[in-house]
This record gives sequence, C-alpha cells and structure tokens, in this order.
Amino acid sequence: MSNLIVILLLTAVLALVIIGLIVLAVRIAQRPRNTLVGGGIGPELLQQVLHLKATGQFDQAVFLVRGETGMSHRAAARLVRKIRPTPPPA
Repeated sequence: MSNLIVILLLTAVLALVIIGLIVLAVRIAQRPRNTLVGGGIGPELLQQVLHLKATGQFDQAVFLVRGETGMSHRAAARLVRKIRPTPPPA
C-alpha cells in the first residue's frame, strides 16, 4: 500500500513539473522579440531617436523605441545609449 502512495506522489510531482514547463514555454513564446536580433530599427525611427537624444529627451527616446519595437525598458534604454550619429562620409 505504501508503494502505491509513493508512486502516486511521484506521478503527481512529475505531472506538475511538466505542466510548469509547458506554461513557461508558452510565456516565452508570447514575449515580444528584440527587433535587433535578425533585424534592425528603421531609418526613420533611428533619426527620431537621435533627435530626441540630441535635444536631451532621453526618456522620450526610450519610450519611442519601446512603443515601436516592443522591447523592455532596460533593452530600449541600452539601445538609446549606444546609438551614435554616423559621421558624414569623407
């Protein structure tokens, strides 16, 4: 009888682990993707971000990137910090 209880408990724990992994996979699949992986931001967005950054509106630039790409706040802020204007060709 005690072996049956142990088997039932192990089966229940295994079922819960499998359900948890499925829920985790669904949440990961529903997250917006970082547009910089396999893509990029468009030239219009880049110009808007550069203008906002140059005029001291860093937070507005971050919110613009977030709204257009679906990035997290942290990723968008990191991107805005890294964006630099390209020098004109010589």
